[in-house]
Amino acid sequence: MRRGNTPLCFLLSSHFGPDSTVNAAFRIGVHAADGATFAKERYKRMAKSPTYHMKSRMVVVLVAMIVLGFCVVLHQLFVLQIVEGESMQARALQHQLRTTRIGAKRGVIYDTNGEKLAVSADVSSVCIAPKLADTPEKEEAVIDLLAEYIGADKETVKKKLERKGSYYEVVKEKVEDDQADALMAAVGENGLTGVIFLEEDTRRYYPYGNFASAVLGFANNDNHGAYGLEAYYEKTLAGTPGRVVSMKNGAGVDMDMQYVQRYEAQDGNSLVLTIDETIQHYLEKNLEIALSEHRVRNRVTGIVMDPKTGAVLAMASKPDFDPNNPYDIIDENVAKKLEEELAALPQDDSEESQKARQQARMETLYSLWRNYAISDPYEPGSVFKIVTAAGALECGAVTTQSGFNCLGYVTVNDTQYHCWYWTGHHSGHGAQDLTHAVMNSCNPAFIDIGQRMGAQNFAENFANFGLTQPTGIDMPGEAGSIYHGTYSVNDLASSSFGQTFKVTPIQMITAACAAINGGQLMQPYVVKQIIDSEGNVISNTEPVVKRQVVSKEVSEEMALILEQVVGGGGSGKQAAIPGYRVGGKTGTSEQLDDRKEDGRIPNTLSFFGFAPVDDPQVACLVLLDDPDIYNAFGSTVAAPIVGSILAETLPYMGIEPQYTEEELENIATQAPYLLNYDLHEAEYEVRRRGLKFRVIGSGAKVLKQVPAAGEIIPQDGVIVLYTEEEGAGELIPVPDVVGKTLQEANQSIVGSGLQISVQGEQIEGTHSVVSAQSPDAGEMVEAGAVVTVECVAAEPPAQP
Repeated sequence: MRRGNTPLCFLLSSHFGPDSTVNAAFRIGVHAADGATFAKERYKRMAKSPTYHMKSRMVVVLVAMIVLGFCVVLHQLFVLQIVEGESMQARALQHQLRTTRIGAKRGVIYDTNGEKLAVSADVSSVCIAPKLADTPEKEEAVIDLLAEYIGADKETVKKKLERKGSYYEVVKEKVEDDQADALMAAVGENGLTGVIFLEEDTRRYYPYGNFASAVLGFANNDNHGAYGLEAYYEKTLAGTPGRVVSMKNGAGVDMDMQYVQRYEAQDGNSLVLTIDETIQHYLEKNLEIALSEHRVRNRVTGIVMDPKTGAVLAMASKPDFDPNNPYDIIDENVAKKLEEELAALPQDDSEESQKARQQARMETLYSLWRNYAISDPYEPGSVFKIVTAAGALECGAVTTQSGFNCLGYVTVNDTQYHCWYWTGHHSGHGAQDLTHAVMNSCNPAFIDIGQRMGAQNFAENFANFGLTQPTGIDMPGEAGSIYHGTYSVNDLASSSFGQTFKVTPIQMITAACAAINGGQLMQPYVVKQIIDSEGNVISNTEPVVKRQVVSKEVSEEMALILEQVVGGGGSGKQAAIPGYRVGGKTGTSEQLDDRKEDGRIPNTLSFFGFAPVDDPQVACLVLLDDPDIYNAFGSTVAAPIVGSILAETLPYMGIEPQYTEEELENIATQAPYLLNYDLHEAEYEVRRRGLKFRVIGSGAKVLKQVPAAGEIIPQDGVIVLYTEEEGAGELIPVPDVVGKTLQEANQSIVGSGLQISVQGEQIEGTHSVVSAQSPDAGEMVEAGAVVTVECVAAEPPAQP
């Protein structure tokens, strides 16, 4: 306690004295208080200054923390280097490297003679790296260049540029080289190297457009086979893509070539087909004429085959498509029909309506892409009588001398079956043997044959000819047949003449060939060889005999019977070709399960033909599905089509005509009248006279002919048939051949597209000289006109 500034101890001392008890007690108290204070301060200092043990514990904790931290770092390094090392390296490489794909060229598809039917050519994909378009000016330049040089949509490019983290966006695929080169030159000039770049690719080309499209199919934009052989042999044709790996600098631009690694693409292997381009042309030309001439509502289909090997020489369906642009409809009638169908659908923009319109369009495209020769079963009708007759001969149910009586109809279990010859004026074919039953295509006779065979023999024969299984042809989409598992009496009756079951065209022609080729059922095929990109043969396809279906003797009998169908005045007489022994069988069938809304049942008209009869080298089957003509039959419609195909194919194959004396006598020397004939009727009339024809135009009727009717024409001469007005004005100058040898004159006249008729003396060698000609040299005449020359014997050369 203080008073003012005077210490309390001084006041007490002065008041009580220094030695007083009070003063002493006070000092003791003061010292005690000072001791306690010192003890507190010392304790505080000791608390602030750690002991040795405490220091040791602190060191241990510190070391543990350091070790723990080191372990965490080691673990992270382990994760980054070992566990995620590859992915981290990949991330780094992604920023340092650019990999560009090199498309592999698909293998070539050749015809049997080496003609290229499908090839691949180099093109480019135009790509951009949005991450490198880092200024608005660059973005604008990219958009403008791509729009100018490759026609890219500006809005589409703009959206791709918005993906700023991307180094790879494809703007347009399948860009031709000239376009790509021009674009990249502009890219360099505008400082956009690396922002716009190219990726090597290939594009599939079909040099002949829609030619053989049902067989070839097509490859899609990714160069993968989508239909036909392109799809079936995808692994063989595709090849292996390559790549270019290039180093990028900090700006993302490709560095010098020394930092580029190129891995070349491996091209695919090639196919060599059994298809012959020339025979395929003959087939397609005639099918196109038939499609137009007979107003076929659905489809015309044809197959040409080597009956001895099963090799398919030609195959087509019309209408078809162009595999270069498979989503375009090239047939005017199909396009018109689709437009009408689309017009009948709702036209609003709802999702449902758009989907309905898209579905209608795709169904039309699928129908065009479909190969009807292998994919669509049909009721074969009377062409199947070949199989019934051969089987009946083989099992002994009938012989060639067996007799049958046709009253115009037959009744089986209260069901009446009519013969086509049963009308108000005819009461059937009457008595006939097997040959005439086939020639007449008589249904009651074949119902009788079927009953004589019995259900079991008939079913075994049906299977033996390969009609219960797909043929196994090396093409995609082959369908199987639809047939009776067991046969009632009525099933057997209708099946015996080719109704109430379905087979595909490839099954039918393969079975028919087995009946006339010596009795062997062959495996049909379309690929003859597979070769690599260097032309080395990888594999050959050898003909495969599945089994012997009838004896050689029965097969020879069938060939002779079928010859009478054509050459003996039977139902197939319009397929006859002077100088050749042709056999065949007509077919007219109802597609009973395809009844239309108006109650109409579509017909399929067909004809199977082959030649020569004594040594079959070529066979042909043609079908017209639902032609829009009245009272049509396979005999009057399909037979002349096959006749036209074989008339061109046989000489091309090197099979020379062998005229009978009767044919030589009947060969006309005057051109027949053909104006306004349907083209196939005109061709039949020309062939019947031992003449040849040349068609100019794509119409279905003959509008003009050269030479004109009644004009003299040389034996084996050519009549030019014009089917379009525009093509009828081709004029050719007559060459001057007076004074030339007959051989020189013939070469000059025929080489000009004209014909020669010779009068006067004709001496072998060079000793006949032309003394006069008509028309005169220089006169303009139409292609195919006849130039008549008069010849005299030349003086022999003087002896040396």
